[in-house]
Amino acid sequence: MKTIVLLTISNIFMTFAWYGHLKFKNKPLIWVILISWLIAFAEYCFQVPANRIGSYIYTTAQLKTIQEVITLVVFSVFSILYLKEDFRWNYAVGFLLIILAVFIIFKKW
Repeated sequence: MKTIVLLTISNIFMTFAWYGHLKFKNKPLIWVILISWLIAFAEYCFQVPANRIGSYIYTTAQLKTIQEVITLVVFSVFSILYLKEDFRWNYAVGFLLIILAVFIIFKKW
């Protein structure tokens, strides 16, 4: 559970680093790059321990899968609440297919 919490916090930081500046398109590019790098540093402070801790429980493919699912959830919430974008039906279908992929990756065959 610690891995999932740390990866979630990490993803929140990284989503803001990658996309938060889109609300500030009038700011100089160098300014948003520097701010994004500072935010990304905070992201790494959570991501690296999350993967280190998680590596004792999960394979790297499973860790990456967990991270991608968290990314989709965090990004969906971010795009709706922060960027005020619509969540469309095809996004939901795509996410359901990704959940199917998670099942396939984590199933013991």
